[in-house]
Amino acid sequence: METIRRTKIVDLLKRRDFGSMVNVKGWVRTRRGSKQVNFIALNDGSTINNVQVVVDLANFDEELLKQVTTGSCLSVNGELVESVGAGQACEIQARAIEVLGVCDNTYPLQKKGHSMEFLREIAHLRPRTNTFGAVFRIRHNMAIAIHKFFHDRGFFYFHTPIITASDCEGAGQMFQVTTMNLYDLKKNENGSIIYDDDFFGKQTSLTVSGQLEGELAATALGAIYTFGPTFRAENSNTPRHLAEFWMIEPEVAFNDINDNMDLAEEFIKYCVQWALDNCYDDVKFLNDMFDKGLIERLQGVLKETFVRLPYTEGIKILEEAVANGHKFEFPVYWGVDLASEHERYLVEDHFKRPVILTDYPKEIKAFYMKQNDDGKTVRAMDVLFPKIGEIIGGSEREADYNKLLTRIQELNIPMKDMWWYLDTRKYGSCPHSGFGLGFERLLLFVTGMANIRDVIPFPRTPRNAEF
Repeated sequence: METIRRTKIVDLLKRRDFGSMVNVKGWVRTRRGSKQVNFIALNDGSTINNVQVVVDLANFDEELLKQVTTGSCLSVNGELVESVGAGQACEIQARAIEVLGVCDNTYPLQKKGHSMEFLREIAHLRPRTNTFGAVFRIRHNMAIAIHKFFHDRGFFYFHTPIITASDCEGAGQMFQVTTMNLYDLKKNENGSIIYDDDFFGKQTSLTVSGQLEGELAATALGAIYTFGPTFRAENSNTPRHLAEFWMIEPEVAFNDINDNMDLAEEFIKYCVQWALDNCYDDVKFLNDMFDKGLIERLQGVLKETFVRLPYTEGIKILEEAVANGHKFEFPVYWGVDLASEHERYLVEDHFKRPVILTDYPKEIKAFYMKQNDDGKTVRAMDVLFPKIGEIIGGSEREADYNKLLTRIQELNIPMKDMWWYLDTRKYGSCPHSGFGLGFERLLLFVTGMANIRDVIPFPRTPRNAEF
């Protein structure tokens, strides 16, 4: 077969130099046709769109063509010609075909609809489907958008540790990291594990958040963001929870809660606009196949200013809804940590646009949030989105050493884990704020997928760590 430089299908479909000889490589999505001519839909992952390869059977060896089955990998040389059919502007008249990899008839992705549950069982193959090709191209683009947004605004990308000895959220749901033989753990007379022989000489875990270390960086570099994997050993088998997920956490010196809300709104709108500008084919495919309101919802978020609503006002709205006959699964009262159904009612039914809920009761929020003068609430902010509920959680941080120390003591957080964090409040403390965006939550919104397991290549959930 003559050597011609390969053209990616995404680039080939834009070309109009008909009559040129081209080479494409990719996987067969479908093959159909008559006894004289076959039509092969070839895809190389660079775009949702296939290129049609027209094969005149008289010019090809029958044994070779038997190997051209759904899933097989081909290299095709041919002439770029104008397409007579609707749907695309060009196609390839095949002159030479090489089968790079055969695919036998046990291939599970034959041309038919597959359930999401089934595709999760073959997560090693599901990126080859149109749906997951689209999702993972969008995932890449969202990562690029995030880095570009912060870089263009003078933020520094800061790498926080994945192995840590501190529990940032105080929730205790952490995966432990150890090199010890778990069947032969040494314990002291009180029954506590002795970590002297362990790799780090102390108890260590996978991080639940890079925020505390991010705060240290913000008080030196001014404005930073983290973007990396985080881990929660929370036994939540829901469509919105993963045990391993990615988080984006900006932290900014001298920002108060209002600056923080402005940044969160600007950031999320930037990402949604990026998806519409750079992934439109993929977004439109997902809109047409799964979620007919997806594009409209994305455009709606861009048009509206987010509502800024104190928690106390939000509770009043929810209590009125209950009084008027609306049924919630979980109770509503001042002091409750809102459930997803409550958050979605405020966004989808009451305001019909995204809501930033502020000034939560301090008892249901983390120790590091700045306390308001009322002594009951903190300067927290959660961004609530349609179909998702909470997509961003953040706050102005407590900058006062004594208030922070008192809160740490109230919650019995071990001082051995917190001395370094408190140091920043002793040595030139400053007002600062930040938030965390769960990357997969953003992807759920942008792709319209219904389950968070379907926006990460290999989901980690309770009792599931395959592949």
